[in-house]
Amino acid sequence: MNNSTLRTGLLILLALAAIVLYSSIYIVQQTQYALVLRFGAVQSAISEPGLKFKMPLVDNVTYFEKRVLDLDLPVQTVLSADRQNLEVDAFTRYRISDPLRFYQAVGDNERAKQRLSSFTNSAMRNVLANASRDAIVRTDRGGLMNRIQEDVNRQARSLGIEMIDVRLTRVDLPNANSQAVYQRMRTEREREAADLRANGQQRAQTIRAQAEREATIIRAEANRKAEELRGQGDADRNRILAEAFGQDPEFFTFYRSMQAYEAGLKGSGTRLVLSPDSEFFRYFNGSAGRPNGGASATPAPRPAPAQ
Repeated sequence: MNNSTLRTGLLILLALAAIVLYSSIYIVQQTQYALVLRFGAVQSAISEPGLKFKMPLVDNVTYFEKRVLDLDLPVQTVLSADRQNLEVDAFTRYRISDPLRFYQAVGDNERAKQRLSSFTNSAMRNVLANASRDAIVRTDRGGLMNRIQEDVNRQARSLGIEMIDVRLTRVDLPNANSQAVYQRMRTEREREAADLRANGQQRAQTIRAQAEREATIIRAEANRKAEELRGQGDADRNRILAEAFGQDPEFFTFYRSMQAYEAGLKGSGTRLVLSPDSEFFRYFNGSAGRPNGGASATPAPRPAPAQ
């Protein structure tokens, strides 16, 4: 055997050894499960990442996701407990908890999605059929989603799947019913607004009438008080004048005559047709109050004292 034949044989052996070695090694990532299959039968389930070995040319490796997976569900029409048709849009999040059971139950992720869709739709119809529209839309939405998740999770355990979350993203009335519902809601809001405006107007009228009544009472009380003060002032004025007149009647007569001259002769166009001997001009010739004839002037009558 020459050297070239020996060299060729060694190269063939090395190539076979490399092929055998390559086919006996596989890598499991941190985000993966691995099942080692021999002629379709499961030999081992690998959940730890790293470099692994298998029987070359005999064993096959199937990988499954460890990460959380999403499933979007088509829009479903659900009948609520109060006989309302609702269009429900939902999605789920799940992960594979038992790769061996998952492989034996569904085999791959596409079949798992089909089974989960069936489980979720069934649970959603059963739970929402016992709830009213208001509970689904507003008051108890979170509790209903938790019940749906528990129901789906109970069924999904047989598939080696754990449900992480079930969410109702949109719950609406069908388009045929939306306009009627919106119109009814608008009518109710308009009626409530009309009631509020009517109550407000009635309250405003009550407050306005009360304010006017109080204002009338305040004005009457103020007028009464003003009349009392005016009467008291007039009484004080008359008393003071009477006291002053009693102390010096002649001066008081002179002072009142001066006031009469000032009031009667005011203005440039004033004309008086009186006799020169009139009592009105008694103080024109002197402060003694004697008329033009020199005779003694009769003193003015003394005014009565103020009451």
